[in-house]
Amino acid sequence: MELSRYDIVKKLILTSKSLQSYSKLGHITLDVHLGANKPMIADAVRKIWNVEVDKVRTSRTTGKNKIAAGKRAYKCSDKKKAIITLKKGYKIELLEQFKTASKQQSVSE
Repeated sequence: MELSRYDIVKKLILTSKSLQSYSKLGHITLDVHLGANKPMIADAVRKIWNVEVDKVRTSRTTGKNKIAAGKRAYKCSDKKKAIITLKKGYKIELLEQFKTASKQQSVSE
């Protein structure tokens, strides 16, 4: 199965913890395809944002079993996330916008 770079990188994970990790350590947290490996993820990030990747760490979580309305049992889907470390001097402009927006929001509150 051939995956495009946009199939590999599903979305950015933009939580307060991931934005704090980006501002302090330069780590980018992504939701990625279950079948993607580290070289595929690094290549996709390199092509999408034109940055150089230093390190890729991945973690996989299995979906939980849940019960809806007391009768129907179902399983949530499995997920895989990647934490990307960029080489020095490289940044993603989209995350810079979120970082400044979150600072402005915390100052106004």
